Amino acid sequence: MLTRPDKVKLHTLLGNYPNVMALKDGRLKSDLVEFDFPDYPIPNRGFKPLVREHKFDLGELAIVTFLQAKSFGAPYVLLPATVMGRGQLHTVAYNSERGTLRPTDLHGRKFGVRSYTQTTGIWVRGILAEDYGVDWSKVQIITMEDPHVAEYRDPPFVQRAPESKQLVQMLIDGEVDAALIGDKFPDPRFKTLIPDAEEANRRWAEKNGGVPVNHMLVVRESIARERPDVVREVFRLFKEARAADTASKGPLDPYRFGVEANRKSLERIIDYSFRQQMIPRKFAVDELFDDLTRSLV
Repeated sequence: MLTRPDKVKLHTLLGNYPNVMALKDGRLKSDLVEFDFPDYPIPNRGFKPLVREHKFDLGELAIVTFLQAKSFGAPYVLLPATVMGRGQLHTVAYNSERGTLRPTDLHGRKFGVRSYTQTTGIWVRGILAEDYGVDWSKVQIITMEDPHVAEYRDPPFVQRAPESKQLVQMLIDGEVDAALIGDKFPDPRFKTLIPDAEEANRRWAEKNGGVPVNHMLVVRESIARERPDVVREVFRLFKEARAADTASKGPLDPYRFGVEANRKSLERIIDYSFRQQMIPRKFAVDELFDDLTRSLV
């Protein structure tokens, strides 16, 4: 393959997901675009450098972090490409050693989360409020770290745990009554707050237009403006990488491409973000894209 004189190298933040591995392992190549992947074993550790230092040309970014960064004028535009999406309800645990806990039992109790602005947390709080009757004004939210976006300040009702604390241990010790732990629980005493959470995730996705978006691609505004050919090629390559993933896709495939395929999920997370004081106003979905990226399908 001949190298074009206008070939562009993109400093890219991207996790090791099956749906992108054909790009990361070199199976997919381009004569127009080359990717430089720095070593971030946990991609969210790169979110702060992306939104605070504008360190990357291209990368995955949690959707709420993008909404907040856009609110403060970060020079990135969204691509309609989901690189990480999942159900959310299986991530919330309580310690069964201390008795059974139902969602509305959270009222008057403490709920732990890594960060108040964590995208999974916004999804969880929104879904638990809408579908399970949780009134978050009656729940004390405990966080472990600051937001990715430096300009954002947590609301006054959010309490920060001491730096010496660890969320899992706090749940074991009863210092929080439930917590957003993640995909895999590290202790056999932990049970999901929603019984049969995976089935609940499936029902929610079927009812609400698909699996919730977590991370989407963003690209530097100047690249989208000056090199639309590069952006189109990036989008094509990510679609091909997804096609190369042999895992079952099915009707609830979380890795959706195109604005319309992601619109319902984006509308919902924008609404949840506004209600939870993440952003100063509700964006229209089309505002998140420019003329170029909005047209990609």
